[in-house]
Amino acid sequence: MNSPTLASLGAGFSNEAFGSQAVFRAVLQALSHPGRRVAVAHDAPTPTAGHAASAAALLALLDSDCTLWLSPRLAASDAAAWLRFHTGCTLVSNAGDARFVWVGEGDALPPLSSLGQGTDIYPDQSATCVVDVARMDDAADNAGAWRLTGPGIQHHATLKVAGLPDDFEQQWSANHGTFPRGVDVLLGTPTHIVGMPRTTRISTHTAVLHGAKA
Repeated sequence: MNSPTLASLGAGFSNEAFGSQAVFRAVLQALSHPGRRVAVAHDAPTPTAGHAASAAALLALLDSDCTLWLSPRLAASDAAAWLRFHTGCTLVSNAGDARFVWVGEGDALPPLSSLGQGTDIYPDQSATCVVDVARMDDAADNAGAWRLTGPGIQHHATLKVAGLPDDFEQQWSANHGTFPRGVDVLLGTPTHIVGMPRTTRISTHTAVLHGAKA
């Protein structure tokens, strides 16, 4: 694959300050209200690979002090050069060394336990993992939908996600159990993001119903 030239790279936000602030607020809203689908409005011409909402979120979050790991599909695309040019971030070859991880739809998600966990004293030094998924719906009655509880959620939230590994719920339970250490996750589609901070608990509606009948 030919390396993209400077002329071929898409622009960033048309107004860097206002554009970055607007997307950053959307990310904060998503992480403050886990399970809520938050629209990411922006005008950045995003890379050809990867979901646009995920790309815009990383454009707002990354800077020259950040390390970034990209999954194979994204690493082989214009996404790598685009983010490196516009943010000054450093790309790393080992996901465990990255403060930010971006996984393209269809690429394997590195085990959450292999990513930066932070420490009990510095939990903020853990990784944030942005995962492109095929679909996210908040229909409560769908079989297999998540029931989310935890800080930022009044009573509970519901979410059904397509495009995550089959063992994601088990991985998430283990990730939640290491609090205050652990990984925070942003799920992305072309237009929306959903925040999944490490404090959020996941159970499925089927499990809840079975428990209620017991």
